[in-house]
Amino acid sequence: MSEAVWTDDELDRFVRDGALLLKGAFSRDLALECRRLLWATTGCDEHDPTTWTRPVIRIEYRGDAPFAAAANTTRLRAAFDQLAGPGRWLPRLTLGTFPIRFPVGQAPGDDGWHIESTGVNADGDAIVDPASHERMLLMLFLFSDVGPDDAPTRLRLGSHLDAARLLVSAGNPVGFFDVASELVSRTKQLPEAPATGEAGDVWLCHPFVMHAAQRHRGMRVKFMAQPPLPGTGPIDPTRPAAQRSRVEEAVHLALSP
Repeated sequence: MSEAVWTDDELDRFVRDGALLLKGAFSRDLALECRRLLWATTGCDEHDPTTWTRPVIRIEYRGDAPFAAAANTTRLRAAFDQLAGPGRWLPRLTLGTFPIRFPVGQAPGDDGWHIESTGVNADGDAIVDPASHERMLLMLFLFSDVGPDDAPTRLRLGSHLDAARLLVSAGNPVGFFDVASELVSRTKQLPEAPATGEAGDVWLCHPFVMHAAQRHRGMRVKFMAQPPLPGTGPIDPTRPAAQRSRVEEAVHLALSP
Protein backbone atom coordinates (compact mmCIF):
# COMPACT_ATOMS: atom_id res chain seq x y z
CA MET A 1 0.00 0.00 0.00
CA SER A 2 1.22 3.51 -0.82
CA GLU A 3 2.10 6.07 1.84
CA ALA A 4 -0.97 7.28 3.76
CA VAL A 5 -2.40 10.74 3.14
CA TRP A 6 -5.26 10.53 5.66
CA THR A 7 -5.06 10.27 9.45
CA ASP A 8 -7.25 7.79 11.32
CA ASP A 9 -9.44 10.67 12.49
CA GLU A 10 -9.95 11.83 8.91
CA LEU A 11 -10.82 8.32 7.79
CA ASP A 12 -13.34 8.06 10.61
CA ARG A 13 -14.83 11.35 9.43
CA PHE A 14 -15.17 9.94 5.91
CA VAL A 15 -17.09 6.97 7.29
CA ARG A 16 -19.35 9.30 9.29
CA ASP A 17 -19.77 12.24 6.87
CA GLY A 18 -19.10 10.61 3.49
CA ALA A 19 -16.70 13.22 2.09
CA LEU A 20 -13.12 14.47 2.47
CA LEU A 21 -11.21 17.23 0.71
CA LEU A 22 -7.78 16.24 -0.57
CA LYS A 23 -5.75 19.45 -0.79
CA GLY A 24 -3.16 19.67 -3.55
CA ALA A 25 -4.16 16.41 -5.22
CA PHE A 26 -2.56 17.72 -8.40
CA SER A 27 -0.63 20.87 -9.21
CA ARG A 28 -2.09 24.29 -9.99
CA ASP A 29 0.00 24.38 -13.16
CA LEU A 30 -1.64 21.16 -14.32
CA ALA A 31 -5.06 22.60 -13.44
CA LEU A 32 -4.29 25.66 -15.56
CA GLU A 33 -3.21 23.51 -18.52
CA CYS A 34 -6.44 21.52 -18.30
CA ARG A 35 -8.50 24.68 -17.95
CA ARG A 36 -7.03 26.11 -21.15
CA LEU A 37 -8.07 22.97 -23.03
CA LEU A 38 -11.57 23.17 -21.58
CA TRP A 39 -11.96 26.85 -22.49
CA ALA A 40 -11.15 25.97 -26.11
CA THR A 41 -13.87 23.32 -26.08
CA THR A 42 -16.59 25.57 -24.64
CA GLY A 43 -16.61 27.87 -27.66
CA CYS A 44 -16.56 30.81 -25.24
CA ASP A 45 -13.92 33.52 -24.93
CA GLU A 46 -12.24 33.48 -21.54
CA HIS A 47 -11.71 37.26 -21.73
CA ASP A 48 -15.14 38.23 -23.09
CA PRO A 49 -18.02 37.60 -20.66
CA THR A 50 -20.53 38.53 -23.37
CA THR A 51 -19.82 35.08 -24.84
CA TRP A 52 -20.91 33.42 -21.59
CA THR A 53 -24.57 32.95 -22.46
CA ARG A 54 -25.49 29.72 -20.66
CA PRO A 55 -25.35 28.86 -16.94
CA VAL A 56 -23.69 25.51 -17.60
CA ILE A 57 -21.86 23.84 -20.48
CA ARG A 58 -21.20 20.11 -20.17
CA ILE A 59 -18.12 18.55 -21.72
CA GLU A 60 -17.79 14.80 -21.77
CA TYR A 61 -14.73 12.69 -21.09
CA ARG A 62 -11.25 13.96 -21.97
CA GLY A 63 -8.29 11.65 -22.29
CA ASP A 64 -5.67 14.30 -23.07
CA ALA A 65 -2.38 13.74 -21.26
CA PRO A 66 -2.90 16.59 -18.75
CA PHE A 67 -6.22 15.14 -17.58
CA ALA A 68 -4.80 11.63 -17.26
CA ALA A 69 -1.89 13.06 -15.26
CA ALA A 70 -4.25 14.94 -12.93
CA ALA A 71 -6.16 11.73 -12.21
CA ASN A 72 -3.11 9.61 -11.44
CA THR A 73 -0.89 11.50 -9.02
CA THR A 74 0.85 9.59 -6.25
CA ARG A 75 -1.15 11.54 -3.68
CA LEU A 76 -4.48 10.65 -5.26
CA ARG A 77 -3.63 6.99 -5.66
CA ALA A 78 -2.68 6.79 -1.99
CA ALA A 79 -6.01 8.37 -1.07
CA PHE A 80 -7.87 5.84 -3.24
CA ASP A 81 -6.09 3.00 -1.44
CA GLN A 82 -7.12 4.32 1.95
CA LEU A 83 -10.78 4.86 1.04
CA ALA A 84 -11.66 2.25 -1.60
CA GLY A 85 -9.04 -0.32 -0.59
CA PRO A 86 -5.80 -1.45 -2.26
CA GLY A 87 -6.51 -3.47 -5.38
CA ARG A 88 -10.22 -2.61 -5.30
CA TRP A 89 -10.23 0.33 -7.70
CA LEU A 90 -9.27 0.91 -11.33
CA PRO A 91 -7.10 3.81 -12.50
CA ARG A 92 -8.79 6.50 -14.54
CA LEU A 93 -7.37 7.16 -17.99
CA THR A 94 -9.85 9.97 -18.68
CA LEU A 95 -11.72 12.61 -16.71
CA GLY A 96 -15.31 13.85 -17.03
CA THR A 97 -18.06 14.85 -17.06
CA PHE A 98 -17.20 18.57 -16.79
CA PRO A 99 -20.19 20.77 -15.78
CA ILE A 100 -18.60 24.18 -16.44
CA ARG A 101 -20.65 26.82 -14.63
CA PHE A 102 -20.83 30.45 -15.69
CA PRO A 103 -21.87 33.51 -13.65
CA VAL A 104 -24.80 34.50 -15.87
CA GLY A 105 -27.55 35.01 -13.27
CA GLN A 106 -29.74 32.14 -14.47
CA ALA A 107 -30.83 29.00 -12.68
CA PRO A 108 -28.83 26.03 -14.01
CA GLY A 109 -31.78 23.66 -14.27
CA ASP A 110 -29.77 20.73 -12.93
CA ASP A 111 -29.68 21.53 -9.22
CA GLY A 112 -31.83 18.75 -7.76
CA TRP A 113 -30.57 16.58 -4.90
CA HIS A 114 -29.50 13.09 -5.98
CA ILE A 115 -26.93 10.33 -5.73
CA GLU A 116 -25.15 9.25 -8.88
CA SER A 117 -26.57 6.43 -10.98
CA THR A 118 -24.47 3.33 -11.58
CA GLY A 119 -25.86 2.45 -15.01
CA VAL A 120 -29.14 1.66 -16.76
CA ASN A 121 -31.56 -1.28 -16.73
CA ALA A 122 -32.80 -3.29 -19.70
CA ASP A 123 -35.26 -0.53 -20.56
CA GLY A 124 -32.55 2.13 -20.59
CA ASP A 125 -33.68 3.75 -17.33
CA ALA A 126 -31.03 5.05 -14.92
CA ILE A 127 -30.57 2.93 -11.80
CA VAL A 128 -28.54 2.86 -8.60
CA ASP A 129 -27.02 -0.51 -7.69
CA PRO A 130 -26.07 -1.05 -4.02
CA ALA A 131 -23.06 -3.11 -5.18
CA SER A 132 -21.84 -0.01 -7.05
CA HIS A 133 -19.14 -1.78 -9.11
CA GLU A 134 -18.99 1.25 -11.38
CA ARG A 135 -18.42 3.80 -8.62
CA MET A 136 -16.31 3.24 -5.53
CA LEU A 137 -16.04 7.01 -5.07
CA LEU A 138 -17.70 10.12 -6.39
CA MET A 139 -14.86 12.54 -7.17
CA LEU A 140 -15.02 16.30 -7.62
CA PHE A 141 -11.85 17.54 -9.35
CA LEU A 142 -11.47 21.32 -9.02
CA PHE A 143 -9.70 22.88 -12.00
CA SER A 144 -10.40 26.42 -10.80
CA ASP A 145 -10.58 28.06 -7.39
CA VAL A 146 -14.11 27.57 -6.05
CA GLY A 147 -15.40 29.84 -3.30
CA PRO A 148 -18.83 29.93 -1.63
CA ASP A 149 -20.31 32.07 -4.44
CA ASP A 150 -18.81 30.07 -7.32
CA ALA A 151 -21.56 27.41 -7.50
CA PRO A 152 -19.82 24.83 -5.29
CA THR A 153 -21.48 21.43 -5.26
CA ARG A 154 -23.63 21.03 -2.14
CA LEU A 155 -23.05 17.87 -0.09
CA ARG A 156 -25.42 16.47 2.54
CA LEU A 157 -23.07 15.10 5.16
CA GLY A 158 -24.09 11.69 6.44
CA SER A 159 -26.66 11.16 3.70
CA HIS A 160 -24.73 8.14 2.40
CA LEU A 161 -25.83 6.25 5.53
CA ASP A 162 -29.52 6.81 4.76
CA ALA A 163 -28.89 5.93 1.12
CA ALA A 164 -27.09 2.72 2.05
CA ARG A 165 -30.00 1.61 4.23
CA LEU A 166 -32.47 2.32 1.44
CA LEU A 167 -30.45 0.60 -1.29
CA VAL A 168 -29.47 -2.49 0.69
CA SER A 169 -32.99 -3.03 2.00
CA ALA A 170 -34.24 -3.00 -1.60
CA GLY A 171 -31.85 -5.82 -2.43
CA ASN A 172 -31.77 -4.96 -6.13
CA PRO A 173 -30.93 -1.93 -8.24
CA VAL A 174 -33.41 0.90 -7.67
CA GLY A 175 -34.59 3.54 -10.12
CA PHE A 176 -32.47 6.69 -10.03
CA PHE A 177 -35.42 9.08 -9.64
CA ASP A 178 -37.09 6.85 -7.03
CA VAL A 179 -33.92 6.93 -4.91
CA ALA A 180 -33.56 10.69 -5.22
CA SER A 181 -37.20 11.34 -4.36
CA GLU A 182 -37.09 9.15 -1.26
CA LEU A 183 -33.78 10.49 0.01
CA VAL A 184 -34.62 14.17 -0.40
CA SER A 185 -37.09 13.95 2.49
CA ARG A 186 -35.08 11.45 4.52
CA THR A 187 -31.96 13.61 4.53
CA LYS A 188 -33.36 17.16 4.60
CA GLN A 189 -32.35 17.64 8.26
CA LEU A 190 -28.68 16.81 7.64
CA PRO A 191 -25.96 19.48 7.57
CA GLU A 192 -24.76 20.70 4.19
CA ALA A 193 -21.18 21.42 3.15
CA PRO A 194 -20.15 23.36 0.02
CA ALA A 195 -17.44 21.62 -2.00
CA THR A 196 -15.15 24.66 -2.09
CA GLY A 197 -11.41 24.57 -2.60
CA GLU A 198 -8.52 25.61 -4.81
CA ALA A 199 -7.50 24.51 -8.26
CA GLY A 200 -5.79 21.13 -7.83
CA ASP A 201 -7.94 20.03 -4.90
CA VAL A 202 -10.22 16.98 -5.14
CA TRP A 203 -13.25 16.11 -3.04
CA LEU A 204 -13.51 12.35 -2.53
CA CYS A 205 -17.02 11.29 -1.61
CA HIS A 206 -18.81 8.07 -0.78
CA PRO A 207 -20.73 6.95 -3.88
CA PHE A 208 -24.04 7.21 -2.00
CA VAL A 209 -23.68 10.82 -0.84
CA MET A 210 -26.57 13.13 -1.75
CA HIS A 211 -25.34 16.18 -3.62
CA ALA A 212 -26.66 18.99 -5.77
CA ALA A 213 -25.54 21.81 -7.99
CA GLN A 214 -26.59 25.41 -7.31
CA ARG A 215 -26.94 28.80 -8.95
CA HIS A 216 -23.69 30.67 -9.61
CA ARG A 217 -23.52 33.89 -7.57
CA GLY A 218 -19.87 34.80 -8.13
CA MET A 219 -17.78 36.32 -10.90
CA ARG A 220 -15.42 33.58 -12.10
CA VAL A 221 -16.20 30.54 -14.20
CA LYS A 222 -16.13 27.26 -12.30
CA PHE A 223 -14.26 24.33 -13.84
CA MET A 224 -14.81 20.91 -12.28
CA ALA A 225 -14.87 17.25 -13.30
CA GLN A 226 -17.03 14.69 -11.51
CA PRO A 227 -15.87 11.23 -12.63
CA PRO A 228 -16.43 7.97 -10.77
CA LEU A 229 -13.61 5.85 -9.41
CA PRO A 230 -14.48 2.40 -10.81
CA GLY A 231 -14.14 -0.68 -8.65
CA THR A 232 -12.68 -4.11 -9.33
CA GLY A 233 -15.63 -5.70 -7.52
CA PRO A 234 -18.75 -4.85 -5.52
CA ILE A 235 -19.11 -2.91 -2.31
CA ASP A 236 -19.43 -5.69 0.25
CA PRO A 237 -20.12 -4.54 3.83
CA THR A 238 -20.20 -8.16 5.05
CA ARG A 239 -16.45 -8.65 4.71
CA PRO A 240 -14.56 -9.26 7.96
CA ALA A 241 -13.74 -5.97 9.67
CA ALA A 242 -10.04 -6.18 8.86
CA GLN A 243 -10.82 -6.53 5.14
CA ARG A 244 -13.48 -3.85 4.79
CA SER A 245 -12.57 -0.66 2.95
CA ARG A 246 -13.68 2.66 4.42
CA VAL A 247 -16.37 2.84 1.73
CA GLU A 248 -17.65 -0.56 2.92
CA GLU A 249 -17.23 0.41 6.57
CA ALA A 250 -19.68 3.26 6.06
CA VAL A 251 -22.30 0.88 4.64
CA HIS A 252 -21.64 -1.56 7.48
CA LEU A 253 -22.16 1.28 9.97
CA ALA A 254 -25.43 2.25 8.29
CA LEU A 255 -26.75 -1.32 8.58
CA SER A 256 -25.64 -1.88 12.17
CA PRO A 257 -28.42 -2.08 14.77
